[in-house]
Amino acid sequence: MMKSNYADNLYDLSPPVDDFRADVIRGLSARNKEVPSKYLYDETGAQLFEQICELPEYYPARTELTILRHDSAEITALLGAGCLVIEYGSGASVKTRLLLDQLAAPAGYIPIDISREQLRETARALAGDYPHLQVQPVCADFSMPLEVPAVTTHVERRVVYFPGSTIGNFTPGAARQLLRQTARLCGRNGALLMGADLKKDPRVLDAAYNDRQGVTAAFNRNLLVRINRELQADFDTAGFWHHAFYNPREGRVEMHLVSRADRRVSVGGEQFAFAEGESICTEYSHKYSLRELRALAEAAGFSVQKVWTDERRYFSVLYMTPSARA
Repeated sequence: MMKSNYADNLYDLSPPVDDFRADVIRGLSARNKEVPSKYLYDETGAQLFEQICELPEYYPARTELTILRHDSAEITALLGAGCLVIEYGSGASVKTRLLLDQLAAPAGYIPIDISREQLRETARALAGDYPHLQVQPVCADFSMPLEVPAVTTHVERRVVYFPGSTIGNFTPGAARQLLRQTARLCGRNGALLMGADLKKDPRVLDAAYNDRQGVTAAFNRNLLVRINRELQADFDTAGFWHHAFYNPREGRVEMHLVSRADRRVSVGGEQFAFAEGESICTEYSHKYSLRELRALAEAAGFSVQKVWTDERRYFSVLYMTPSARA
């Protein structure tokens, strides 16, 4: 039996709890209350999101997998031999396996995720299933500038893999900044393979973010459970309801937690007042046209080389390389 090329070597750059506290207090102090969506993904949140990806209403994960299964040979040929795959928001790395199955002698795999336990378990499983592959997990907030750890194998090029519709969680300005950082991480010879959700009938979006089983609602409210546990808060989680809707002016789905009554909440010794109907915005999910995606990429220093979509044009996967001016 081939020995796995992996030890429990988690590279831990996870944000300290003080950052979580500061972000929550800052967000709840704002005129329009908000908490960054990255904090939805504690261990329970990560597990709930994996359940969301299996729901019949939630088309993005299923549609992206369809694209990858259909076009993986062309995609991996473009990525080339000897590439180091760096994945943003790796989660359970389900889609990554489709690439690893066809990549020619990848130099290694660096999954980056903020959910530490899921990351550790996924990295261990991948290393067992791909014993020739060097796996180096990094627990970090990938939206912040970072340098990935070195691998011992020869690297022909760095390829950042950014699947899902996570780019949509960033405002357009923040998305440009993240992609500029990514261009630097890739290097002149590198590439970015990115998934992005496309604009479509708002009824499809409404169903995707308001599933009948209530899993998305549980995922959203789990943020309050986490704040209570980690920041000594006293949110009445049943006193907030999940509200998700498409904002056509901004081209995005917005996810909120809405207070059912007037109340006061304590978080880390700070007091916050909520009026009945007042909400905390917990996530944006911007939807793009292909023209808008190309403009975003170009503004961030990338040149889009190839785009794949499904038959309904619900979702897109883009292959891009740093432009000469990046």
